[in-house]
Amino acid sequence: MKAITLLGSTGSIGTQTLDIVAQYPDRFRIVGLTAGRNVTLLAQQIRQFRPEIVAICNEDKLQELREAIADIDPQPILLAGETGVVEVAKYGDAQAVVTGIVGCAGLLPTIAAIEAGKEIALANKETLIAGGPVVNPLVEKHGVKLLPADSEHSAIFQCLQGVPAGGLRRIILTASGGAFRDLPVEKLASVKVADALKHPNWSMGQKITIDSATLMNKGLEVIEAHYLFGMDYDDIDIVIHPQSIIHSLIELQDTSVLAQLGWPDMRLPLLYALSWPERIPTSWERLNLVKSGDLTFREPDHQKYPCMNLAYAAGRAGGSMPAVLNAANEQAVALFLEEKIQFLDIPKVIEKVCDKHQKDNCQIPALEDILAADKWARQEVLTASKELDDRILSVR
Repeated sequence: MKAITLLGSTGSIGTQTLDIVAQYPDRFRIVGLTAGRNVTLLAQQIRQFRPEIVAICNEDKLQELREAIADIDPQPILLAGETGVVEVAKYGDAQAVVTGIVGCAGLLPTIAAIEAGKEIALANKETLIAGGPVVNPLVEKHGVKLLPADSEHSAIFQCLQGVPAGGLRRIILTASGGAFRDLPVEKLASVKVADALKHPNWSMGQKITIDSATLMNKGLEVIEAHYLFGMDYDDIDIVIHPQSIIHSLIELQDTSVLAQLGWPDMRLPLLYALSWPERIPTSWERLNLVKSGDLTFREPDHQKYPCMNLAYAAGRAGGSMPAVLNAANEQAVALFLEEKIQFLDIPKVIEKVCDKHQKDNCQIPALEDILAADKWARQEVLTASKELDDRILSVR
């Protein structure tokens, strides 16, 4: 039985991971859970899975959580705040840590888990995007496995099984195109938050759904693929695949192309990350190619999706620039969700912040450099968005 700690248990990744644990109680058990602020759901999870240790990131919710599980015996260790999440990440005999925390908030807990010798099932792409220059050396130093648990990188990882060293020639990441894939570019100026959250294929959290609508999620996955698989940016391509049946592909040196297919369901990559190198039988719906219908592909529209080029540019710049890109995107998306900026403002403010960071880009960043760049970029987005508001008001 594999002992697991789950970071971000109340989010989309977390709840699907717990579905797997519930379905395979003879294979997996929960040691630790962390959540942001959803006390009601976290309390239900504690009752069902009986973790040894729990942290809630919002410290104001700790007492409410205590009261919600007061009748549970034995009581788990209860912690709060970012330091509490880090403590859970490195705690006890957990063999694997599933990183389901959204955004750069997952970086420090993931590093703590690596330093504690835990295997990482990586569903938090920002860990490598922002922290790749620090995380990859730590993975090598501590000899831990870092296995991709998101759909696209799991597909690549699965296709690579049995491929000899040096056999990989190109990575092809598939993208659904998000909520606006069939909307003319000239209509994007008037879209609202509710429109951007209507993903046609996947059920995900708000932040990643907006990233899908801007295609920044795919740009970020390009950077992640660079760090996971050691590929140059010139050898990582993006293709729009509206059906989301092919989750990504690899091209080998002899031009053979391998693809991983399946229904759009995050449980499969999560299960594979937890069970690798095994293949556990499931009762899930099996792929029916006739039912899935036509599989189509098209080149992404760079005018419609400027975030893609921003991500490639940040990845090629290297150093602390990907951390700045990631933080600027997180902050810009948050402002859009709060209806403080427009959809088309997201790439504008990100580009402005990245341009400003060029002169200070640290090529060999330490962890403190990455954290400083992250903090700086978030503040710069607020400044850039205010300047944008001022310009709009002056025009009016």
